[in-house]
Amino acid sequence: MSNPASMPLCYSSTAQLLIIDAQERLAAAMSPDELARVETNMLRLVTAAKILNIPIITTEHNSAGLGKTISKVREQLPAQVVATEKSCFSCCTAAGFERNLTNEPKRKQVVMVGMEAHICIMQTASGLLRWGYQVFVAEDAICSRHTTHRDNAIQRMRHAGIQIVNTESVAFEWVGDSNSENFRAVWELFRHT
Repeated sequence: MSNPASMPLCYSSTAQLLIIDAQERLAAAMSPDELARVETNMLRLVTAAKILNIPIITTEHNSAGLGKTISKVREQLPAQVVATEKSCFSCCTAAGFERNLTNEPKRKQVVMVGMEAHICIMQTASGLLRWGYQVFVAEDAICSRHTTHRDNAIQRMRHAGIQIVNTESVAFEWVGDSNSENFRAVWELFRHT
């Protein structure tokens, strides 16, 4: 039986959203169905984060080769969000990434979405865990070029103590209460699913 403390919930007051390498040329290599699912769920979490004043961080891996963050996501980001450019796979070894994290003591939960699950997402999740963050990966908002690679990454992260979650769970954990003033706006994001 697992320890209840090992399965934390996400809270809007302690969370930040990290979008890893959701870039144009990477997106073009994904299956259309997977890409549509991931884009939809990334946008849901971006919108929920904006409604709830949760910080958003983005990264771009070799943007000269892989392009900018996909336009559907980029257009919805707050104006102050500037992607951390990187060449290393783990964001935790990228110059400037740590400065872009919200390092307030209370913001120790990182919800991760993006591409590719088995490379940059997995390596970053491992690094964040070592840095003392509670790491949540929204499995319906990540992808790899091959589904088997994504599935293997999810399994490895789960065994490492990373919380594997889904977009809707995260959004409603952030809201916390149906009497919240933000409940209806977040509920609208999922009403037709």
